[in-house]
Amino acid sequence: MDATHWDARYAASSALWPTDPNVWVREATQSLPPGRALDVAAGEGRHAIWLASRGWLVDAVDFSRQGLDKGREAARARGVADRITWIESDVVETAPSADAYDLVVVAYLQLPARQLGSALRSATAAVRPGGTLVVVGHDAANLTGGVGGPQDFRVLYGPHDIVAHLFGTGLVVERAETARRPVPGVERPALDAVVVARRPPSG
Repeated sequence: MDATHWDARYAASSALWPTDPNVWVREATQSLPPGRALDVAAGEGRHAIWLASRGWLVDAVDFSRQGLDKGREAARARGVADRITWIESDVVETAPSADAYDLVVVAYLQLPARQLGSALRSATAAVRPGGTLVVVGHDAANLTGGVGGPQDFRVLYGPHDIVAHLFGTGLVVERAETARRPVPGVERPALDAVVVARRPPSG
């Protein structure tokens, strides 16, 4: 799916995603001291806006202009527009600055393995010493054991796949699991791949 597809999806809905942060992103980041954050494939900016409201300076990157425009509008409404920089860019093809962020969030970036690996390598390199990487995605097990999310196995993955992409990057994995996320009004939970890793401080 390219930027044109996502522009059309964002244009067709007042809000494609929830405005609250994902539970696993919130859980992994709420105790961190504010610094500089990167929201990879930010979409409408729910994580960027939440982080900015907690004092972070955030770069929100996505290739959908429509998504970013909606994020800007929401950030203005929340009074945090001055804390977020919106960047129109393809996270697979363009790498952020290395060692530039205290926190990098990659939430629901559902791509085939080669493209996902490219995006994750760039995201990982952007984590500075002492910084944190949080990756959340629809788990491959969600196809048969969960609810919602893409129904194409080629863009699904498990925590072990994410950990494999992080091999040799210097990050220390602190959490890697398939987590059960309750979905209101639905009996079965959604199954998410959740990985949290940190780069050891220098020195």
